Amino acid sequence: MREMVLASANKDKLRELKKLINRGEIVAIGEIIPGWDVEETGLTLEANALLKARAAAEATNRTAIADDTGLFVWALGDAPGVYTARYAGENCSYRNNTDKLLNALNGEMNANRRASFQTVIALVTPRGEEFVFKGSVEGRITEDHSGMEGFGYDPVFFSTELNKTFAECSIEEKNRVSHRARAMQKLNEFLRSCS
Repeated sequence: MREMVLASANKDKLRELKKLINRGEIVAIGEIIPGWDVEETGLTLEANALLKARAAAEATNRTAIADDTGLFVWALGDAPGVYTARYAGENCSYRNNTDKLLNALNGEMNANRRASFQTVIALVTPRGEEFVFKGSVEGRITEDHSGMEGFGYDPVFFSTELNKTFAECSIEEKNRVSHRARAMQKLNEFLRSCS
């Protein structure tokens, strides 16, 4: 599995995954099939990751990986969860999502702002073999944006392990503890065992 197709058009996600992969290379599906897209209709992170990876493997006849990531906030009954990327609506910006989240938590104490980031990475081969790798990290949602690095909810996700938001971290710091890094570590171990 020298080269794998990433079933995503998210350039930030691609950049992060390229730094995390130890075996082979990742190419975005948009470089192979411009404008490729698939609707995320799954009710779980795993279902969405598999849906995207299956579609990309079928469309390209290559091994495909896809991730789905969710932010689960205790005070909001685990919302936004599977709808994390489109929490503020379709085609919303990162800032739209974080502003909506902060507004929903307005007045909540720290204990109720507990949150976890969870990532599921699916790998699907052209032969239809399917593998799933999961990672998570615990933290809390801050009361305001803090930091300039990262993307998505990084400015409002305070990592209890790093004692700062992901947006206040270097990419190297974030990649030591993040949900995506932990899922990718399991994928790397799998790829190593296959070689």
